[in-house]
Amino acid sequence: MNIEKIWLEYQAKLKAFLRKNVSNPADVDDLLQEILIKSYQNFNAVKDTKKVKSWLFQIANNTIIDFYRKRARTSEVTSSDLWYEEAEEEVLTQLSQCVLPFIKGLPDEEANLLIAIEIEGESQKQFSEKNNIKYSTLKSRVQKSRQMLFQLFNDCCELTIDQKGNLEKFQSKGQSCSNC
Repeated sequence: MNIEKIWLEYQAKLKAFLRKNVSNPADVDDLLQEILIKSYQNFNAVKDTKKVKSWLFQIANNTIIDFYRKRARTSEVTSSDLWYEEAEEEVLTQLSQCVLPFIKGLPDEEANLLIAIEIEGESQKQFSEKNNIKYSTLKSRVQKSRQMLFQLFNDCCELTIDQKGNLEKFQSKGQSCSNC
């Protein structure tokens, strides 16, 4: 095992990992260098070559945690410092202005179901008991209603969904939409 070869193999992946977790490119470069130093100093601790990748990413993860801890001690971190929360909140705030009209654009049964569960926060279990519906049946109805709602959104907006199913951004398709 040669640290230089290993570093060449994983450097780009580590940098991408850092970019996902740290917004400032200069900080990303500094942290990458710090990870290189830590991995070089502790390379003899790796006994199994199959575990090199997970070992490197554990160092990277711990380095990110230490970075934010140090930053929190030296200055008060506010939500405005967290760039990823701003983007997510902005998208969700914009989209939330249209959610209720879209839900109300569904047939009454589906609309009432989604309003109770998604807007008012009632659990599916409570809703099924209150309305005398089998829980498994209700779960299917909720899924179907969500799919119908998604179709209404998709008819009016271009949605960008990440790999985890989270909404990243949206844009109107430009045609007039009766729900928004």
